[in-house]
Formats: sequence, structure tokens, C-alpha cells
Amino acid sequence: MDDEAELRKELIQLKQEHRDLDGAVQALEAMPYPNHLQLRRLKIKKLALRDRVLEIEDRLTPDIIA
Repeated sequence: MDDEAELRKELIQLKQEHRDLDGAVQALEAMPYPNHLQLRRLKIKKLALRDRVLEIEDRLTPDIIA
């Protein structure tokens, strides 16, 4: 159960980081001349975080065979 608690804690942190990156992306896109390289890097990092979140959620969800 300790492993599950650690995964849930990591999940919360990753979701918060994803929200923070979303805010940064939106702020950068709102600029008249956004730095496209920085924008691309932020979006790639956001996608990587989303993938990790989905991986953790999958591990936390019990397998139900019906």
C-alpha cells in the first residue's frame, strides 16, 4: 500500500506541473511574437507529463476482467 501512496503523491505532483506548464504555454501563446522553440519545448514536456500521468493512473486502476 505504501507504493500506491507514493504513486498517488507523484500523480498529484505531475498533474500540478502539467497545469503549470499549461499556464506557461497559454501565456507564451498570448505574446505578440512568441518564442516558437520555447513553446515547442513546453508542449513536448507537457505531453511527456501527460503520458506519465496516464501510466500511473493505469497502474493505480485495478484490472477488472469481466
